[in-house]
Amino acid sequence: MDWYLESGNPAAVSDLRHEIGDYLRRHALAGSDLAGADVAVSELLSNVVLHAPGPAWAHLDWDGERPLLAVHDLGAGFEPAATLPDDLLSASGGRGLFIVSNVAGWMTVAAKRAGGSKVTVALPVTRTADPDLTPPERRVSSLPAPQEARADGTFGRESFLRALVVQLAEAVERNEGPDAAAAAVAQVGADVGGRMEDEYRRVEGIVGDLRPAQIADLYVRLKAAIDGDFYVIEADDERIVLGSRACPFGDVVRRAPGLCRMTSSVFGGIAARNTGGSSVVLEERIALGDPECRVVVWLRGARRGEWGAAHEYAAAPAPPALD
Repeated sequence: MDWYLESGNPAAVSDLRHEIGDYLRRHALAGSDLAGADVAVSELLSNVVLHAPGPAWAHLDWDGERPLLAVHDLGAGFEPAATLPDDLLSASGGRGLFIVSNVAGWMTVAAKRAGGSKVTVALPVTRTADPDLTPPERRVSSLPAPQEARADGTFGRESFLRALVVQLAEAVERNEGPDAAAAAVAQVGADVGGRMEDEYRRVEGIVGDLRPAQIADLYVRLKAAIDGDFYVIEADDERIVLGSRACPFGDVVRRAPGLCRMTSSVFGGIAARNTGGSSVVLEERIALGDPECRVVVWLRGARRGEWGAAHEYAAAPAPPALD
């Protein structure tokens, strides 16, 4: 889940703190350290208010057993204190992140390329078994019709956006939990990406699995069709790395960063079908204040489980032939 935050608005910060806390309580196992999680969330958001006025973002990834909370800001940046300050009552600060580092399982601080910082913590909360993000068999009833495809085998903005169900996915996650939302998004990604792949194969005359260079070319084409500016940085048998200078959703993506999950699902589903599995890592995101996006798609499922914030996809069953 993603939230946009104007850090200069104390009421908005308080509301977000309560919303994240309520979300954790709905899905945590009995015995989880919810009080400790509340402290970590409160300190991280308070740190943004005090030291990084302007836009900020919170991202909660609960694909694993423990939720990972990342808070992004565009402030001046900082180095976390290794110890408490000598004067605990001083106005210079330094207490908050020290407390977070001790309450959470672990904490990392990284500088963002455009300025500012990304602080990531593992919250002391657990939930039920690991989710299954395997894309199910595609359903085609509500997808763009084949005749809507352009000459190059891609679909335009209207067709693409009609197929996106971001608000539904977010509502499912809020009400039913992260597993249900992950399954819903995986379904949409499998459906939409699969139809685009079908048209790409038809136009290019491709039979059999797509090669990494062809997968990368498909990614760039389908994003260009909806006004995204993606480009290939590298593509080999191990991974595909892409950058993007412009988001298809424009400036609205900064206020709705959850839209990025659709990119992950579409890319991951295509790669999984053609290589046997994939892990998608959104290393940089325009939606979170970075100057460009950087997306890494690990192929063949060989690196599954190595990244705490990766979206994992297994190969789906072969879809039925389209009419």
